[in-house]
Amino acid sequence: MDISSTGLRVLRQIAESGSFTAAATRLGYTQSAVSRQAASLERSAGAALFERRPDGVRLTPAGLTLLRHARTILDCLTAAERDLVGTAPRTEPVRLGLFLSAGAALLPPALARLAVTDPHITLRTTEGTTPSLIRALRAGSIDLAVLTSRPPHRPLDGESPRLHVETVADTELVVAVPSTGEFAGRTVVHIDELVDAPWIATPATNAEPLLGVWPGLPGRPDIVHRARDWLTKLQLVAGGFGVTTVPSRLSPVLPPGVSLLHVEGAPPEIRRVLVARLPGRPTPAITSVTRAITSTT
Repeated sequence: MDISSTGLRVLRQIAESGSFTAAATRLGYTQSAVSRQAASLERSAGAALFERRPDGVRLTPAGLTLLRHARTILDCLTAAERDLVGTAPRTEPVRLGLFLSAGAALLPPALARLAVTDPHITLRTTEGTTPSLIRALRAGSIDLAVLTSRPPHRPLDGESPRLHVETVADTELVVAVPSTGEFAGRTVVHIDELVDAPWIATPATNAEPLLGVWPGLPGRPDIVHRARDWLTKLQLVAGGFGVTTVPSRLSPVLPPGVSLLHVEGAPPEIRRVLVARLPGRPTPAITSVTRAITSTT
Protein backbone atom coordinates (compact mmCIF):
# COMPACT_ATOMS: atom_id res chain seq x y z
CA MET A 1 0.00 0.00 0.00
CA ASP A 2 1.65 3.22 -1.22
CA ILE A 3 0.24 6.20 0.68
CA SER A 4 1.98 9.56 1.10
CA SER A 5 2.06 11.69 4.23
CA THR A 6 0.11 14.31 2.26
CA GLY A 7 -2.63 11.77 1.67
CA LEU A 8 -2.75 10.93 5.37
CA ARG A 9 -3.01 14.62 6.28
CA VAL A 10 -5.87 15.00 3.82
CA LEU A 11 -7.59 11.96 5.35
CA ARG A 12 -7.23 13.44 8.83
CA GLN A 13 -8.54 16.84 7.76
CA ILE A 14 -11.56 15.37 5.97
CA ALA A 15 -12.36 13.36 9.12
CA GLU A 16 -12.10 16.51 11.23
CA SER A 17 -13.89 18.92 8.88
CA GLY A 18 -16.68 16.62 7.75
CA SER A 19 -16.51 17.71 4.11
CA PHE A 20 -14.10 17.91 1.18
CA THR A 21 -14.78 21.64 0.79
CA ALA A 22 -13.99 22.47 4.43
CA ALA A 23 -10.89 20.26 4.36
CA ALA A 24 -9.63 22.05 1.26
CA THR A 25 -10.11 25.44 2.94
CA ARG A 26 -8.25 24.35 6.08
CA LEU A 27 -5.36 22.84 4.09
CA GLY A 28 -5.12 25.66 1.56
CA TYR A 29 -5.85 23.28 -1.34
CA THR A 30 -8.48 23.38 -4.05
CA GLN A 31 -11.46 21.10 -3.62
CA SER A 32 -10.45 19.18 -6.75
CA ALA A 33 -7.00 18.54 -5.23
CA VAL A 34 -8.58 17.14 -2.08
CA SER A 35 -10.93 14.99 -4.16
CA ARG A 36 -7.95 13.62 -6.12
CA GLN A 37 -6.10 12.81 -2.91
CA ALA A 38 -9.18 11.08 -1.54
CA ALA A 39 -9.56 9.00 -4.71
CA SER A 40 -5.86 8.10 -4.62
CA LEU A 41 -6.16 7.00 -1.00
CA GLU A 42 -9.09 4.73 -1.84
CA ARG A 43 -7.21 3.20 -4.79
CA SER A 44 -4.15 2.53 -2.62
CA ALA A 45 -6.25 1.10 0.22
CA GLY A 46 -8.39 -0.97 -2.13
CA ALA A 47 -11.49 0.03 -0.17
CA ALA A 48 -14.02 2.81 0.16
CA LEU A 49 -12.77 5.20 2.84
CA PHE A 50 -15.40 7.95 2.62
CA GLU A 51 -19.17 7.90 2.86
CA ARG A 52 -20.86 10.84 1.11
CA ARG A 53 -24.01 11.86 3.00
CA PRO A 54 -26.44 14.80 2.78
CA ASP A 55 -24.89 16.35 5.91
CA GLY A 56 -21.29 15.90 4.75
CA VAL A 57 -18.61 13.22 4.54
CA ARG A 58 -17.97 10.53 7.14
CA LEU A 59 -15.28 7.89 7.22
CA THR A 60 -16.23 4.27 6.60
CA PRO A 61 -14.98 1.53 8.94
CA ALA A 62 -12.00 1.10 6.60
CA GLY A 63 -11.41 4.86 6.70
CA LEU A 64 -11.49 4.86 10.49
CA THR A 65 -8.98 2.02 10.57
CA LEU A 66 -6.61 3.93 8.30
CA LEU A 67 -7.17 7.10 10.34
CA ARG A 68 -6.08 5.31 13.51
CA HIS A 69 -2.76 4.43 11.90
CA ALA A 70 -2.49 7.86 10.23
CA ARG A 71 -2.54 9.56 13.64
CA THR A 72 0.44 7.50 14.78
CA ILE A 73 2.37 7.99 11.54
CA LEU A 74 1.83 11.76 11.42
CA ASP A 75 2.75 12.17 15.10
CA CYS A 76 5.96 10.23 14.47
CA LEU A 77 6.78 12.39 11.44
CA THR A 78 6.25 15.55 13.50
CA ALA A 79 8.54 14.22 16.23
CA ALA A 80 11.16 13.26 13.64
CA GLU A 81 11.08 16.76 12.14
CA ARG A 82 11.61 18.29 15.58
CA ASP A 83 14.53 15.98 16.31
CA LEU A 84 16.19 16.66 12.96
CA VAL A 85 16.14 20.43 13.39
CA GLY A 86 16.91 20.31 17.10
CA THR A 87 13.63 21.81 18.27
CA ALA A 88 12.43 19.08 20.58
CA PRO A 89 9.96 20.73 22.95
CA ARG A 90 11.07 21.39 26.52
CA THR A 91 7.45 21.36 27.63
CA GLU A 92 4.63 18.85 27.25
CA PRO A 93 2.05 20.15 24.77
CA VAL A 94 -1.65 19.35 25.14
CA ARG A 95 -4.21 20.39 22.52
CA LEU A 96 -7.61 21.22 24.03
CA GLY A 97 -10.86 21.94 22.21
CA LEU A 98 -13.80 23.68 23.91
CA PHE A 99 -17.38 24.23 22.85
CA LEU A 100 -18.24 27.85 22.21
CA SER A 101 -19.41 29.00 25.66
CA ALA A 102 -17.04 26.89 27.75
CA GLY A 103 -13.89 28.97 27.43
CA ALA A 104 -15.07 32.00 29.40
CA ALA A 105 -16.01 30.02 32.52
CA LEU A 106 -13.64 27.04 32.45
CA LEU A 107 -10.45 28.02 30.67
CA PRO A 108 -9.01 30.84 32.84
CA PRO A 109 -9.24 28.90 36.15
CA ALA A 110 -7.88 25.75 34.49
CA LEU A 111 -4.91 27.66 33.10
CA ALA A 112 -4.30 29.30 36.47
CA ARG A 113 -4.26 25.90 38.18
CA LEU A 114 -1.88 24.43 35.59
CA ALA A 115 0.50 27.37 35.98
CA VAL A 116 0.90 26.39 39.64
CA THR A 117 0.71 22.59 39.53
CA ASP A 118 2.15 21.76 36.10
CA PRO A 119 4.09 24.70 34.64
CA HIS A 120 5.85 22.34 32.21
CA ILE A 121 2.58 21.79 30.30
CA THR A 122 1.86 24.01 27.31
CA LEU A 123 -1.88 24.13 26.66
CA ARG A 124 -3.02 25.11 23.18
CA THR A 125 -6.74 25.67 22.74
CA THR A 126 -9.29 25.95 19.98
CA GLU A 127 -13.07 26.50 19.93
CA GLY A 128 -15.69 24.61 18.00
CA THR A 129 -19.09 23.02 18.14
CA THR A 130 -19.49 19.71 19.94
CA PRO A 131 -19.80 17.71 16.66
CA SER A 132 -16.73 19.37 15.15
CA LEU A 133 -14.68 18.78 18.29
CA ILE A 134 -15.66 15.11 18.35
CA ARG A 135 -14.43 14.82 14.76
CA ALA A 136 -11.19 16.57 15.74
CA LEU A 137 -10.68 14.09 18.59
CA ARG A 138 -11.24 11.16 16.28
CA ALA A 139 -8.89 12.69 13.71
CA GLY A 140 -6.16 13.21 16.29
CA SER A 141 -6.05 16.99 15.80
CA ILE A 142 -6.75 17.61 19.50
CA ASP A 143 -5.99 15.57 22.61
CA LEU A 144 -8.92 16.60 24.81
CA ALA A 145 -12.30 18.21 24.25
CA VAL A 146 -14.72 19.97 26.56
CA LEU A 147 -18.15 19.10 25.18
CA THR A 148 -21.79 19.51 26.10
CA SER A 149 -24.75 17.16 25.99
CA ARG A 150 -28.40 17.22 26.93
CA PRO A 151 -30.59 14.49 28.48
CA PRO A 152 -30.77 11.54 28.02
CA HIS A 153 -26.97 11.91 27.47
CA ARG A 154 -26.46 9.23 24.86
CA PRO A 155 -22.97 8.32 23.57
CA LEU A 156 -21.39 11.32 21.88
CA ASP A 157 -21.16 9.59 18.52
CA GLY A 158 -21.83 6.21 17.00
CA GLU A 159 -18.24 5.33 16.21
CA SER A 160 -16.16 2.64 17.87
CA PRO A 161 -14.33 2.53 20.18
CA ARG A 162 -16.31 4.90 22.35
CA LEU A 163 -14.64 8.01 23.62
CA HIS A 164 -13.52 8.13 27.23
CA VAL A 165 -15.76 10.70 28.92
CA GLU A 166 -15.76 12.34 32.36
CA THR A 167 -18.51 14.62 33.68
CA VAL A 168 -17.39 18.11 34.68
CA ALA A 169 -20.74 19.55 35.81
CA ASP A 170 -24.46 19.76 35.14
CA THR A 171 -25.69 23.29 34.53
CA GLU A 172 -29.14 24.79 34.07
CA LEU A 173 -30.13 26.63 30.91
CA VAL A 174 -31.52 30.10 31.69
CA VAL A 175 -32.58 33.17 29.71
CA ALA A 176 -30.37 36.26 29.46
CA VAL A 177 -32.45 39.45 29.38
CA PRO A 178 -31.74 43.20 29.62
CA SER A 179 -31.45 44.42 33.21
CA THR A 180 -33.85 47.27 32.36
CA GLY A 181 -37.29 47.12 30.75
CA GLU A 182 -40.07 44.64 31.23
CA PHE A 183 -37.94 42.00 33.01
CA ALA A 184 -36.09 44.40 35.34
CA GLY A 185 -35.65 43.18 38.92
CA ARG A 186 -37.00 39.71 38.22
CA THR A 187 -35.42 36.28 38.76
CA VAL A 188 -38.00 34.11 36.97
CA VAL A 189 -40.07 34.31 33.81
CA HIS A 190 -43.00 32.15 32.66
CA ILE A 191 -42.58 30.36 29.35
CA ASP A 192 -45.71 32.08 28.01
CA GLU A 193 -44.05 35.48 28.46
CA LEU A 194 -41.28 34.42 26.08
CA VAL A 195 -43.48 33.44 23.15
CA ASP A 196 -43.36 36.89 21.54
CA ALA A 197 -39.88 37.84 22.76
CA PRO A 198 -37.23 38.96 20.25
CA TRP A 199 -34.57 36.24 20.23
CA ILE A 200 -30.85 36.35 19.51
CA ALA A 201 -29.75 32.95 18.21
CA THR A 202 -26.88 31.06 16.68
CA PRO A 203 -27.76 29.96 13.12
CA ALA A 204 -28.76 26.31 12.86
CA THR A 205 -27.08 23.85 10.48
CA ASN A 206 -27.73 20.26 9.47
CA ALA A 207 -25.37 19.12 12.23
CA GLU A 208 -26.17 21.75 14.86
CA PRO A 209 -29.52 22.67 16.43
CA LEU A 210 -30.71 26.27 16.82
CA LEU A 211 -28.97 27.71 19.88
CA GLY A 212 -30.22 30.73 21.80
CA VAL A 213 -33.99 30.07 21.69
CA TRP A 214 -35.68 28.27 24.57
CA PRO A 215 -36.18 24.60 23.55
CA GLY A 216 -39.84 23.71 23.06
CA LEU A 217 -40.94 27.35 22.93
CA PRO A 218 -44.58 27.38 21.73
CA GLY A 219 -45.02 28.69 18.22
CA ARG A 220 -42.38 30.05 15.86
CA PRO A 221 -39.72 32.16 17.60
CA ASP A 222 -39.11 35.71 16.43
CA ILE A 223 -35.35 35.67 15.75
CA VAL A 224 -34.21 39.26 15.27
CA HIS A 225 -30.45 38.72 15.35
CA ARG A 226 -28.28 35.74 14.40
CA ALA A 227 -24.75 35.54 15.81
CA ARG A 228 -22.29 32.81 16.81
CA ASP A 229 -20.08 34.95 19.00
CA TRP A 230 -21.16 34.97 22.67
CA LEU A 231 -19.83 38.45 23.31
CA THR A 232 -21.92 39.79 20.43
CA LYS A 233 -25.04 38.02 21.67
CA LEU A 234 -24.67 39.22 25.25
CA GLN A 235 -23.86 42.79 24.23
CA LEU A 236 -27.01 42.81 22.11
CA VAL A 237 -28.94 41.65 25.17
CA ALA A 238 -27.32 44.36 27.31
CA GLY A 239 -28.36 46.95 24.74
CA GLY A 240 -31.99 45.85 24.97
CA PHE A 241 -32.13 44.33 21.49
CA GLY A 242 -33.35 40.85 22.40
CA VAL A 243 -33.01 37.86 24.71
CA THR A 244 -31.08 34.62 24.42
CA THR A 245 -30.46 31.40 26.31
CA VAL A 246 -27.23 30.80 28.20
CA PRO A 247 -25.93 28.17 30.62
CA SER A 248 -26.11 29.44 34.18
CA ARG A 249 -22.38 28.82 34.65
CA LEU A 250 -21.75 31.98 32.60
CA SER A 251 -23.19 34.19 35.35
CA PRO A 252 -19.75 35.27 36.69
CA VAL A 253 -18.67 36.64 33.29
CA LEU A 254 -21.84 38.43 32.14
CA PRO A 255 -21.36 41.98 30.87
CA PRO A 256 -23.10 44.84 32.74
CA GLY A 257 -26.74 45.24 31.80
CA VAL A 258 -27.55 41.52 31.52
CA SER A 259 -29.66 39.54 34.00
CA LEU A 260 -30.45 35.83 34.10
CA LEU A 261 -33.98 34.46 34.57
CA HIS A 262 -35.07 30.94 35.43
CA VAL A 263 -37.95 29.69 33.28
CA GLU A 264 -41.21 28.51 34.86
CA GLY A 265 -44.01 26.60 33.19
CA ALA A 266 -41.65 24.33 31.26
CA PRO A 267 -39.44 21.37 32.17
CA PRO A 268 -35.98 22.43 33.35
CA GLU A 269 -33.30 22.30 30.67
CA ILE A 270 -30.09 20.78 32.03
CA ARG A 271 -26.86 20.73 30.05
CA ARG A 272 -23.97 18.46 30.99
CA VAL A 273 -20.38 19.60 30.54
CA LEU A 274 -18.01 16.76 29.66
CA VAL A 275 -14.33 16.30 29.00
CA ALA A 276 -13.57 13.62 26.42
CA ARG A 277 -10.54 11.93 24.90
CA LEU A 278 -9.73 8.89 22.85
CA PRO A 279 -9.78 5.62 24.83
CA GLY A 280 -6.56 4.16 26.16
CA ARG A 281 -3.99 5.21 28.73
CA PRO A 282 -3.60 9.01 28.73
CA THR A 283 -0.27 10.77 29.05
CA PRO A 284 0.48 12.38 32.43
CA ALA A 285 0.05 15.80 30.81
CA ILE A 286 -3.43 14.93 29.52
CA THR A 287 -4.35 13.61 32.96
CA SER A 288 -3.19 16.87 34.56
CA VAL A 289 -5.20 19.01 32.15
CA THR A 290 -8.28 16.86 32.72
CA ARG A 291 -7.86 17.28 36.47
CA ALA A 292 -7.49 21.04 36.11
CA ILE A 293 -10.73 21.23 34.10
CA THR A 294 -12.78 19.02 36.40
CA SER A 295 -11.58 20.92 39.48
CA THR A 296 -12.90 24.27 38.22
CA THR A 297 -16.46 23.51 39.42
